[in-house]
Amino acid sequence: MVKNHRLAKSISDVSWSLFREWVEYFGKVFGVVTIAVPPHYTSQNCSNCGEVVKKTLSTRTHVCPHCGHTQDRDWNAARNILEKALSTAGHVGTNGAIRSVET
Repeated sequence: MVKNHRLAKSISDVSWSLFREWVEYFGKVFGVVTIAVPPHYTSQNCSNCGEVVKKTLSTRTHVCPHCGHTQDRDWNAARNILEKALSTAGHVGTNGAIRSVET
């Protein structure tokens, strides 16, 4: 169905939305706070110094020319996502990013 160019974006959006709902549901079930983080530039920014390092999708290693930091692209993105999530922790109500856990 995703190969249908007229429906592909809608189908993909629904899938990510459903995935996020499940993550939030299981977070509540297991008492874990879930924080939605916008994915923009998470693999482009250096997790060490914050500089933007442009790369193609085929480039799998992050190498920062500014600070010399070298890391797998996915690990670099994961560190950036964690940093964004931790920076919003405690700011309840900011863009609906934090869902409170009911006890």
